[in-house]
Amino acid sequence: MQIGFHENPVSDSTNELESGASEPQSGATQPAANAAPSQQKKASGLGLWLRDLFVSVAASVLIITFLYQPVRVEGTSMLPRLEDSDRLFINKFVYHISAIERGDVVVFHYPRDPEKSYIKRVIGLPGDRLWIAEGQVWLNGQPLRESYVPGVYRDTRSMAEMVVPPDTYFMMGDHRSISSDSREFGPVERPLIYGKAVFIYWPAKDAGAVR
Repeated sequence: MQIGFHENPVSDSTNELESGASEPQSGATQPAANAAPSQQKKASGLGLWLRDLFVSVAASVLIITFLYQPVRVEGTSMLPRLEDSDRLFINKFVYHISAIERGDVVVFHYPRDPEKSYIKRVIGLPGDRLWIAEGQVWLNGQPLRESYVPGVYRDTRSMAEMVVPPDTYFMMGDHRSISSDSREFGPVERPLIYGKAVFIYWPAKDAGAVR
């Protein structure tokens, strides 16, 4: 499953405003004297509103640019949770402060063509002893329970035992019968992994956390 992504430009602006008032000199000039403070108050209110708007937009853009990135799913190898053309946010920062865990849905550069990005689930961690017997994944001598793979999406493929090399991760798609994953291209090196899928935002019917 490949994914496409886009980034947002940054805009930022701040305004500093001053206000003042003057005493009316006589009854004849009072309306003109009162008009200036009124105009300055309106200008001040508009300026503050624009400043707050620009600051909010800038903060949102910075968060999206440096922490989260919107991506679009292409393909069906992560059914049933991720459908073709789903839009979701990935967290680009989380793996700088925490470890990749088994079960995470991650985005990585395809090892055979780094220009492409794939989204899969982490199955095997570095040092895990892993094999597959007629579709059943075995990890360190125990069958792996995978509630995220419905029976209709399972297959009967097998794979010989291997030990996941250091600093690499064994990836698989949830739709096992059609997924191109580490069973074909091998474990994925850590530097190729650049984000964790966290939240589907479109279409609305699919909105929610990615688990």
